[in-house]
Amino acid sequence: MPPELMPPKSIPSELTERAPQTFQGSTQGLSIAATVQRSLRQCLSIAAELLYDHGHVLESITLTQRGLTRRELLALGAASPTWSTCQQVMEASGAATFNEYGRFVLTSLGRELMFDMFGQGAADCA
Repeated sequence: MPPELMPPKSIPSELTERAPQTFQGSTQGLSIAATVQRSLRQCLSIAAELLYDHGHVLESITLTQRGLTRRELLALGAASPTWSTCQQVMEASGAATFNEYGRFVLTSLGRELMFDMFGQGAADCA
């Protein structure tokens, strides 16, 4: 079933258990953009860990000519429901998409954030 047709799932505790943060002097607390970026960074970090745990490397998603097949995505989602949630966050934020071969890859935004978090080697010189 394509991800866009799947029913929404509850958000795993790894993505919600942290207490909200506020910026110093902010009257409205953490902005929506900052919240989304924090959640996206958490998802990228979780995705990197899950890829490693299931025998993949970061280049599986950071190289636009590679990517994960739908079968690999289903296997990751079955092994860890957190993957499916993170995949949805990455796609909705524009950090990931499906390439011309129908494989799941990070966009330039996703690669840039991955590089920022894990270094140049993690994101193929984003």
